[in-house]
Amino acid sequence: MMKRPSTLADVARRAGTSTAVVSYVMNDGPRPVAAATRERVLAAAAELGYRPNRIARALRSRTTGVAGLVLADASNPYFGALARHVERALESRDLLTLVGNAGYSARRQRHLVERFLAAQVDGLVIVSADSVGDVADVTEAAGVRAVYIHNGPPGARVAAADNQGAVREAVAHLRGHGHRHVAFLAGPDDEGPVGVRRAAWHAAVAGDPDAALLRCAYSRAEADALTRRLAAVGALPHALVTATDEQAIGVLSGAWACGLAVPDRLAVISLDGTPESAHTAPALTVTEQPLQAMAEQAVALLFDEAPAPLAPHAALVTRHSCGCGVRPQGEVQRT
Repeated sequence: MMKRPSTLADVARRAGTSTAVVSYVMNDGPRPVAAATRERVLAAAAELGYRPNRIARALRSRTTGVAGLVLADASNPYFGALARHVERALESRDLLTLVGNAGYSARRQRHLVERFLAAQVDGLVIVSADSVGDVADVTEAAGVRAVYIHNGPPGARVAAADNQGAVREAVAHLRGHGHRHVAFLAGPDDEGPVGVRRAAWHAAVAGDPDAALLRCAYSRAEADALTRRLAAVGALPHALVTATDEQAIGVLSGAWACGLAVPDRLAVISLDGTPESAHTAPALTVTEQPLQAMAEQAVALLFDEAPAPLAPHAALVTRHSCGCGVRPQGEVQRT
């Protein structure tokens, strides 16, 4: 037989007080409780293993203490790292997080939002990638606020980093290493933040007809295969900014397979800065997305009616893939 869960009344009996006082302690109000009584109630709750009934609390307060988090792709390390920061930011407000994986599907994203709304979540944080679907109609109809992080439709509350500044800094840094022509590896199309990054690169290399625009899917395998194909026909650039770390890791793999040294033959900077980027061979130079700041801004927008924040800076973290720490600046093949 399973043991019956302890109740508010059990704690009150053990502490020698009323259930109302126990409720005030567990809910931190609405009335004050003397310090000695509070300690006695908390000790009784710990002895009995009492856990507040979230459903009962929701019925009383008309809030559930639960937020929904929809991820673009749970298998992508960038989105996984961002999700951890969002969860911590929500937890700091005593909110439980329900997580759903959209798998890069706008249709599934909408389905998850509808499921979370049916579960009576207090708010929604949507970490969306390309082909983002706007769910404002269903969230507004339900009276639940939703914010986007990393990417969102026009007019939505979005917490995102300064992608344009990150690209400009990456291009300038590679030029500082002596590279005249800086190529860019984008995604299959120009939707979402990658489109913003591609446009910023185009502006940064304006007037250089030899700065190549490359495209492939956001996967290591596709970027590896692209690198091998370009190397085989002598079309691989000497300096490259990649839109994502997943692509950058694939580029490093492809270059290694072709016997091409990084950064001697190919200098690389990536625009995500996930934790994995520090452990590649060679370690990737990145513009590190301020994931914690983005997560905190998103949660503030969700609950505080805060004005739209300024885009936080994505700091350049120099490692070996661009040429830093390998030889003095300028001692690379000028292209």
